[in-house]
Order: sequence, then C-alpha cells, then structure tokens
Amino acid sequence: MALPLPPGLTHSEVSFLAEMELVTVVPRQRLESIELLSGKTPPLRPPHRADLPLWLALLLKKQRRANILAPPWLHPSSLSSIIHTETIQDPQAFSPPPPPRTRASPSNPGIASRPDSDSSNLSAPFIPSSTADAPAGFLPYHWLEVAESLLAHAGDDMPAPAGEIRSLLRDLVEVRAAKMRSSTSALEGFGGGLMSLRGVGAVELAESRGFVLGVVDGVRKIGASAEATRREDEENFGGERGRAGGDDDDNESDEEMGI
Repeated sequence: MALPLPPGLTHSEVSFLAEMELVTVVPRQRLESIELLSGKTPPLRPPHRADLPLWLALLLKKQRRANILAPPWLHPSSLSSIIHTETIQDPQAFSPPPPPRTRASPSNPGIASRPDSDSSNLSAPFIPSSTADAPAGFLPYHWLEVAESLLAHAGDDMPAPAGEIRSLLRDLVEVRAAKMRSSTSALEGFGGGLMSLRGVGAVELAESRGFVLGVVDGVRKIGASAEATRREDEENFGGERGRAGGDDDDNESDEEMGI
C-alpha cells in the first residue's frame, strides 16, 4: 500500500516547473525555429540574443551550441543589494517581486507609458523575469531554482565566480528562511492575524508549507481548547448560580409557612 503524499510540491517538482522560465542565450550556431507545446522558439542567429525556456537553454549549453546570459538579479551587486534591503532597510518584509513590463509610448518609443495589457494582470511566474533585460534588485518567483540550475550547468557563463554567487545565495536563503519562521508570530492567538507572503519564492513556499501548516493547526487547537474551557466555565458558573437561587427560594418558602 502506497503511503500518502505530503501536501504541496517537493523541491525537485518545483525545480522541474521552473525549467519553463525564459532565459537569454547567445547562440554559437544557427538553429531554425522549433515547434513546442508552448509555441515556436525564435530562430537562432549568432551573435543575436534570443529568449528560450531554461530546459532548452541548458540543453544547448551542454551541446556547446549556445551560452547563457545570467539575469541581472543574479549579479553579485544585485544580490548584495537585496540582502542589504532584507536585513537593514526592511527586515520585516520580503523583497518585492519584479514589476510587470511596460509598453513604450507611441509618440516616443524610448519612454515607457503604462504596463503592457498582455502582462499587467499576470503575477511573477507568468512574466519573463529571468531574461537579460529583467530588472535588477528584484527576485522572481523561481529565483532559487533558476540560480541553482545556472550555477550547476552554466557556471562559466556567470558574471562572477560560482563560489562567490553561491555564498551570496546562501546568505539570502538563510535570511529569508529566518524571516519566514518569525513571520508566523502573526498567527499567535485564536483567529490570529494575517501573514504576508508577497515576494516569497516557489521553493520557499514549498519547503515552509509543512511548518506553516503545523503552526496554523497548533493555533487552531489552542483556540478550540480555550473556547471549550470558556464554555465549560460558563456552564459551571451558571449551574452554581442556579443552585444558589434554588436554595434562596426554599428558604423564602419556609419563612412564609412559618417553619
């Protein structure tokens, strides 16, 4: 008999989903467009850049047919800035997700006027946030999975030594994990407060799901026990008051009868 699976996704499952994130490659060979389930890929013409799904970019990298450009948020300067923001500037909140892309003004293509209507209503997992033109200083939804894959299979394409980037990522993971644990204090008490998860990544949610659910379940049990104790005290108090009132009535009846 198979054991029941834990709720949510595992780390490997989230990493598999993250392989659909778009990254920017610099092709080293010509390659025609490929028909995929998500649509056609752009034709590769060296040295022009192209955005491809992460899994395809890693395959071309393994075959030495393309190099991968690291997203701006993976540069050491951007990671250091994010760590400073999360520890000094705003230690109570997570870094905000990258903003949606903007559409250029028709009168001046160099000026962004408003969010693109195709992406303004989409959240981080569904907009390109790991390409070469992604904004720095923002962590996308699949930031940790993309960083792990790029460091493991395209470490020579990174803007700094892999060890330096891994050290910064390790510090960032520890800071955000401690923040995730401390944020559960908002759930203290029966019917506790709200817990903001804005800016939390996919792997962080998957790994913290069991802990957060355990805290919520514990708070629910404590609240239910306190409520049961309160009702029991009210019933006991009401019963004692009723018995006391009955004794007073008996005394009054005896006095009326002259006993």
